[in-house]
Amino acid sequence: MTPAATTVTGPDARTPPRWVSFTVLFLIEMWERFGYYGMTAVVVLHMVRKLGYSDADAVLTFGAFVAMAYASPAVGGWLGDKVLGTRRMTVIGASILALGYGMLATPGVPLFVALGVVAVGSGLFKPNPANLVSKVYEGDPAKIDSAFTLYYMAVNLGSTLSTIATPLIQEKVSSEAAFAVCSGGLVLGILNYVFMSRFLAHVGSPPDFAPFPWKKFFLTLVGCVVAVAFVAMVVRNLAVARAMVWLASLVMLGIFVMLIRRSTPGERSGLIAVIVLTAQTMIFFIFYQQTSTSLTLFAYRNVDLNFLFGYQVPAGQVQALNPIWIFILSPGLAWAYTRLGKRSGGDLPVALKFAIGFVVLALGFFVYGGSGYFASPDGKVSLWWMVLGYGLTCLGELLISGLGLAMVARYVRPRLRGLVMGTWFLATGISQYLGSQVAKLASPVTGTDPLQTLPLYMNLFFGLGVFAVFGAVLSFAVLPLMRRLSAESRQSNDADAAAAAA
Repeated sequence: MTPAATTVTGPDARTPPRWVSFTVLFLIEMWERFGYYGMTAVVVLHMVRKLGYSDADAVLTFGAFVAMAYASPAVGGWLGDKVLGTRRMTVIGASILALGYGMLATPGVPLFVALGVVAVGSGLFKPNPANLVSKVYEGDPAKIDSAFTLYYMAVNLGSTLSTIATPLIQEKVSSEAAFAVCSGGLVLGILNYVFMSRFLAHVGSPPDFAPFPWKKFFLTLVGCVVAVAFVAMVVRNLAVARAMVWLASLVMLGIFVMLIRRSTPGERSGLIAVIVLTAQTMIFFIFYQQTSTSLTLFAYRNVDLNFLFGYQVPAGQVQALNPIWIFILSPGLAWAYTRLGKRSGGDLPVALKFAIGFVVLALGFFVYGGSGYFASPDGKVSLWWMVLGYGLTCLGELLISGLGLAMVARYVRPRLRGLVMGTWFLATGISQYLGSQVAKLASPVTGTDPLQTLPLYMNLFFGLGVFAVFGAVLSFAVLPLMRRLSAESRQSNDADAAAAAA
């Protein structure tokens, strides 16, 4: 029997094993994250040390870039769902990203223009592989969380490799060479994706199964050029960046209001649950943004980077602790989920995982702040404090951010999923810009002597620890609401599945 063409299955497609299709998506995500995190590991230090930016200007410029990179996936999701196709947008977005990293590696290219290309490419790419993962496992909700947990491992595999490599290349060769490695890695990923694309022939959005729309493709490219010019202007002008973040916040709220008003009663509970969890995720990403900003500059100015066997760790390489801890903690956390699930007769609620995550996150930032009390007379703290702090904050990350895409797949119907994923990324960008504004609070005004900067970082990290406690209290407070919304969403999905089977 020949399956009909849908948003999930193409006509006359022979369906490969799910793990094979998933592997294709895992690898392109890994290489894309290799490029992105390799770039973010070095770009703030590149601005401060080579381009002469102040700490405050560097973190705010980076925050504006990240906000734009995460704001545009709503457009990328729409282009994938409705215009060019999800599979095609994956290749187009990745290709623009590789071009952007190549421009960063090219002397004489303005930084803000290159960052504009990277932001646009990231927005076009980001929602589409995740959307394809949800389509690969469509109809099997029990495996969606597991699939996205593994997908999150792709993120951390790529970032581990690049955050170890690019800061070392920056120190030993140049920043431009580090950016070139980011571009080259992603080019390898694109070639592999194209080579293995036949294993994704059965999944995609409706445009993927139609003839290639050349007119729409060229219009999209024109739109990309305009978008790059706009993003470059925003990144260059920090006052405009603030205005755009406020505008993006209004757009995000408008999209959620529109979706709720147009949703069916069965869809509404899931959408409200996603809105609540998105608000909590936004709080988390304020903390996450510190990794590339205040924590990196803290490592640069106030951490003794001499490590085992006399190895001098590049300041940017401290960020590699994040994915390394993710790899260490993920298996144990998966085991704990399984064991607790057997005891309670089901998986732990996502909302409860968020609440516990904020508690652990608070402990991590209290460790960063408290490390200052053990500083040497010259204002430097041991690198082992960073190792411990990253371990705690990464556990919090796994409990909160690692389930972000899974929650969209779990609570949102397929017809709305692409737009909601894009909106979730928009919320992430807004919160990361706010995180840069927070990181600015530790920027030195009169000098960069470690004894002057240490109290600034201690105050910042202690304040963030208190804010994480607030996030934990909020998360525990909404648990009853989330239980009710989850139950209503599950009942609606079961009813729809029964109706479809009949």
